[in-house]
Amino acid sequence: MKNTWTKDELVAYILLYVANSDLRETQKEHEYILSRVDEATYSSIKHEFDNDSDYESITKIVDGVNTNPDYSENPEALFADIKLMAFADGHMDQIEHAIYNSLKKILS
Repeated sequence: MKNTWTKDELVAYILLYVANSDLRETQKEHEYILSRVDEATYSSIKHEFDNDSDYESITKIVDGVNTNPDYSENPEALFADIKLMAFADGHMDQIEHAIYNSLKKILS
């Protein structure tokens, strides 16, 4: 499943995935995502994200990271973004921690 996302679109999708890992996106998580991408990018990617299954989401993330040189060559930057997203609401809950670890295994 090839995609042609920009770096900002990929960031938005990954952050939405982490924010929604506990089935809810808090206001602070929403604000953090908007601090990283513009409203138009967020809205477009949110619509796509809401229509994807978990399998489709993981497949898109893996494909996006592997085809984006910003992250495929520097995965530490990606994991820093993911960790900041997980702590956006003040703490990393167990589900967010599990998602962080899973993404790290899959993408490393």
